[in-house]
Amino acid sequence: MSDLPRKAVTRTVKLAALPLGFAGRATWGLGKRIGGRSAEIVASELQQRTAEQLFKVLGELKGGAMKFGQALSVFESALPEEVAGPYRAALTKLQDAAPPMPTRTVHAVLAERLGPEWRELFLEFEDKPSAAASIGQVHRAVWHDGREVAVKVQYPGAGEALLSDLAQLSRFARLLGPLIPGMDIKPLITEMRDRVSEELDYALEAAAQRKHAEEFADDPDVVVPAVVHQSEQILVTEWMDGVPLAEVIADGTEEQRDRAGQLLARFLFSGPARTGLLHADPHPGNFRLLPGADEDEGPEGWRLGVLDFGTVDRLPGGLPETIGTCLRMTLEGEAETVYELLRAEGFVKESVALDPDAVLEYLLPIIEPAEADSFVFTRAWMRTQAARLADIRSPAHQLGKQLNLPPSYLLIHRVTLSTIGVLCQLNATVRLRAELEEWLPGFVAPAP
Repeated sequence: MSDLPRKAVTRTVKLAALPLGFAGRATWGLGKRIGGRSAEIVASELQQRTAEQLFKVLGELKGGAMKFGQALSVFESALPEEVAGPYRAALTKLQDAAPPMPTRTVHAVLAERLGPEWRELFLEFEDKPSAAASIGQVHRAVWHDGREVAVKVQYPGAGEALLSDLAQLSRFARLLGPLIPGMDIKPLITEMRDRVSEELDYALEAAAQRKHAEEFADDPDVVVPAVVHQSEQILVTEWMDGVPLAEVIADGTEEQRDRAGQLLARFLFSGPARTGLLHADPHPGNFRLLPGADEDEGPEGWRLGVLDFGTVDRLPGGLPETIGTCLRMTLEGEAETVYELLRAEGFVKESVALDPDAVLEYLLPIIEPAEADSFVFTRAWMRTQAARLADIRSPAHQLGKQLNLPPSYLLIHRVTLSTIGVLCQLNATVRLRAELEEWLPGFVAPAP
């Protein structure tokens, strides 16, 4: 029934060919240089060919391979520009698209999960998918009550494909590491494997989306589509138009970029405080910029549409207060206090002794956006931070290797980094400090 390439042998062969392809192109590049072509031209062609092969395979396989590609795509801001250029277009493609399931497969899943008379539930159903992602694709339709809806259909065999891909990708994580300087790829893949069962469970996703939709129902800044129907492998939600964030990144005006960036930061920090959940998949394909009802209202009337609640972190008390307290104390230069807080939370293991002042120097450049009233997030700033942490000769790199990331903070850390990556892609000017003051526990000093 399934046209998703899910046999372990087939998928493993495709993925295993990637590092071999990288090596083959390196040999091709050496030959071209011996033939007299400049190193710069050869390097550029190598990067472009590597990007094309890598993301063609990831897109074809969907599953965990594509999910890994989407996770990488938000970090392209950290790549040096001479490398990022050839990769950017290929990375962006993975944020919104993948080869679709055949129509007959879609119909078979709908018949199995909604019943043989599934068409009676819809006044209209478009066979051509409007979007495709790592474990499913979305079809536009009209529900029997007249509402426009998005019908998310899970690929048959998606669970098997996810686990197979991520297991294979972890085997050559070291080869993929250079794609994102300063980032350890293997824990990212491990964390994705831990989340597989949640993402495949559309009942959990529907519950998380309902919670957000209820909380943000009358919000002037954030829109979350309501859940219409859910069954195994099928999720039906209200349809949401708007400008995909990937388009804002590519062609948006300065006002659109700034507004999208501000709302993205607001949603990141207000979501856990208001719902007890952290939306944990912040790649551009999951967001839309919606014009306001009053066209004369200008950029301040635009809203952020949020999709895909398949991966969330459950934070009943909101974001941990320690994060806000550490941020505040770091900005105030309280090195000893910050160090003790980090040790108490497990960021510094008992067996490790560090200089509190050195830890403060390590943290200050990273949290620079929280210090100013407004901050311009740029790819250049992101690259500077990535280079500082990746350079094995730098004190920051040496200190960073001695820090520990407690499991309870892993997803928060990844989501924050991913969101910052998107803000840098947007080149947005954001009043981040104001959002932290309103939504992050501990960031504002308690009243005496």
